[in-house]
Amino acid sequence: MDTHELLAVSERRHQQVERVLAVFFSDSHYRAKALGAPYAALWQTLQRNASGGKRFRPRMVMAAYEALGGTDVDAAAHVGAAFELLHTALIVHDDVIDRDFVRRGGVNVSGRYRDIATTAGIPLPDAEHRGMSVAIIAGDLALFNAYRLIDRSGVDGILRTRLHDLLDEAMFVSAAGELYDVDFALRSGTTGPAGADDLPTVDDILEMERLKTAVYSFETPLQAGAVLAGASPAAIAALGTFGRNIGIAYQIVDDLLGVFGDERDTGKTTLGDLREGKRTVLLAHAAGRPEWAEVADLVGSPELTPEQAQRIRSVLEQTGSRGFTEALARDFANRAWEALVDPALPDAAREEFRPVVASVLGRVR
Repeated sequence: MDTHELLAVSERRHQQVERVLAVFFSDSHYRAKALGAPYAALWQTLQRNASGGKRFRPRMVMAAYEALGGTDVDAAAHVGAAFELLHTALIVHDDVIDRDFVRRGGVNVSGRYRDIATTAGIPLPDAEHRGMSVAIIAGDLALFNAYRLIDRSGVDGILRTRLHDLLDEAMFVSAAGELYDVDFALRSGTTGPAGADDLPTVDDILEMERLKTAVYSFETPLQAGAVLAGASPAAIAALGTFGRNIGIAYQIVDDLLGVFGDERDTGKTTLGDLREGKRTVLLAHAAGRPEWAEVADLVGSPELTPEQAQRIRSVLEQTGSRGFTEALARDFANRAWEALVDPALPDAAREEFRPVVASVLGRVR
């Protein structure tokens, strides 16, 4: 396919998933109105927070499904929407864990209900607690209904059970990754300076990122699409391996861009991760070098200045941590490509996912 055709296919898949989600939220809002305006308003807030994303996970489901010969695009769109709703649940709860009230430049569920409370005159600590409490409720609703969207796909019997099992695996593993991320935050002292001795190792970070992000964002959505298409066990396994490795590569690159990226391209500040003291391969590698002592007391400081951030970047360059991390991202992307050339996969799958590998590699520099 040429670029124009690829864009057309991508847009078609996007719109199919949007229609599924629109019907789901419309039905839920209608049911909620019978229980009162506040509950209906919560569903509207959840829908707004589920809108505006790239629908990356549903596109993985649908791309795998169609590349492996699937033709029931409505069923695939429902399964894809299930993974999108799982993503919504996880980020709503993740924001509660991180005590964040903003996402994608706007207030999230926690922020929306915090602001409602402060407008009503409730003191800020209580208002923030109310916001996070409502966000937990919203995340629970999104999580449960992810399974219900698979039920709405029209598949039944063993196939539905297999799809439920994959969604369960995504949730089960992601919860482990979130737990380890929380633990790393405590070990790293992200509320204060992060010392080298407290930071997790590179291998620790890679495993956490695999569990927390790669499995539910890449590995299981791809496998779900393959299972729905009736693919062979070998093809399902190959796509899972591809997804696992490209997911890790993607997250490594995302962490690189969080420190060294161009804010005009990424749309996010290059100060946030350093102020948070976010656990990344970059920091884990640098922490074992003598130069780290020069900036260890700056990482994790909420008052970090642009000049201090530049000092940290310089150390990350001097220690070879940036180069190491870039090379690691390329290595995982190459492992992903090796999985794609598995003879169990048709040429259509390689054509479908080659741009994904190229995109990750293109973001490294």
